Amino acid sequence: MNTENTKAQMRKGILEFCILSLIDKKEMYVSDLIDELKKGKLDVVEGTLYPLLTRLKNGEFLSYRWEESTGGPPRKYYQMTEKGKLFLAELLNTWTELTESVTQITQKDNPTETADNAFQPNN
Repeated sequence: MNTENTKAQMRKGILEFCILSLIDKKEMYVSDLIDELKKGKLDVVEGTLYPLLTRLKNGEFLSYRWEESTGGPPRKYYQMTEKGKLFLAELLNTWTELTESVTQITQKDNPTETADNAFQPNN
C-alpha cells in the first residue's frame, strides 16, 4: 500500500475545512491562502485551489470582490457568506467529534479497557 497516496487523500479531505477556516478569519487572496496553508504544512497549488474556491462560491459559502493591484491584474479577494459561516460551524463540530474519536481509538493505552473492566474468563 502506498502511504503517500493515503496521506494525500487525508489532506484533501480536510482542505475545504482549512480554507474556510482561514477565510473566516479575514478575506483572502489566493496567494495569501497558499502561503497560510504552507505554514500549516499543507502544500497546495493554484490548480487545486481554484476549482475548490469556485465550488465553494457556487455553493454560496464564499463570495468575492475585485481589488485593483499596483503590480498587475486586479485581485479576487474571497470572504465568507452567512451560509458559509453556518457550514463552517457544522464542519468544526464534525471535526471535533472525529478527532476525539480517532484519538480514543488510536491512543496506545485505551482508557476503556482498564484492569477493572478487562475480560476475565470464568473460573
